[in-house]
Amino acid sequence: MGIEEDDMGQRGSVLLLGGAGQAGSDTATLLRRRYPELPLTIAGRNPERTRKVAGELGGATAVTVDLTRGDLGLPAGREYAAVVATLWDSRLNGLRFAQDHGVPYVSLSSGMIDIAPEVTAAAQRPAAAPVLMASHWAAGVITLTALAWAGEFDRVDTIRIGAILDENDAGGPAGLADLERWAKVTSAGYARRDGVFAWSGAADSRVELRSLDGTTVTGQAVPILDVTSLALATGAPDVEFVFAVGESAGTRRGDGPSVEVRIELEGAGPAGAPLSVDRYLVHPHGQRPLTSLGLAMGIERLLGLRGEAVPPGFYTPETLLEPAHVIERLADEGTLFVEA
Repeated sequence: MGIEEDDMGQRGSVLLLGGAGQAGSDTATLLRRRYPELPLTIAGRNPERTRKVAGELGGATAVTVDLTRGDLGLPAGREYAAVVATLWDSRLNGLRFAQDHGVPYVSLSSGMIDIAPEVTAAAQRPAAAPVLMASHWAAGVITLTALAWAGEFDRVDTIRIGAILDENDAGGPAGLADLERWAKVTSAGYARRDGVFAWSGAADSRVELRSLDGTTVTGQAVPILDVTSLALATGAPDVEFVFAVGESAGTRRGDGPSVEVRIELEGAGPAGAPLSVDRYLVHPHGQRPLTSLGLAMGIERLLGLRGEAVPPGFYTPETLLEPAHVIERLADEGTLFVEA
């Protein structure tokens, strides 16, 4: 049984699995800042670090967690408002726990190549709980940004996204483990070409990405849920997401790791004339603020903190969040939008 570190008697708390890690602690910080009275439970395997994160948040509970157990090793008798897996829920015990208790569940780290068990579990019990699959890049905020700009079009033909992640901004131990797991499974690329979702060899998937400062880095079209979400939401027959890890423009300037995501759209405007958009989404502090914002927005939507509470079902970020609102929140968190 997990040992409860801070007995505050809270009920209906948001349970953050991996809440002491980078994504979990950043998400908890955003939620606390926006909703000071929202009960939060920081669940981790390291009691000392978990207590520290909960203490810094204030009004949060710290618990140890065991993801190998169906009850997650949590203290008995506590109610939770949602279960958020900010690390890989490899046995799906977090999802099962949420379904058994009828509360929303959010996943971040399944990746496109790992989603089959999650999709099956959600499909087998569709009325049990709302399930948000947010294993998109930065928990979906890049897809939502592209969809906001796609609203300028009458028809979208092509979407190209190129993300440059600083080599020192790949995340904590859980994030690095995700990247290593995915790399072991496949080095193949994945994209939609002429309306067909298809895999391609690693050599054929390499693409040169250009940073805002003119530096180029080699990336690769990757299997990621943004491709399917964008293609099916817009009807664009050609969609690719290229990902590269290297030295970021922020590091080259001596300002620390930044992140740049170039979003290109081509198609036709309302009058039928050719239209294109080519913009960068840049955050001077790297990918962490983007990912935590995506998770926080998903959580608040599921709980009805913005809009109505979400009924049981299976969701992706673009089915719950409003693109224009995501753009506003990104700007509030220091994101810059720059014409290419």
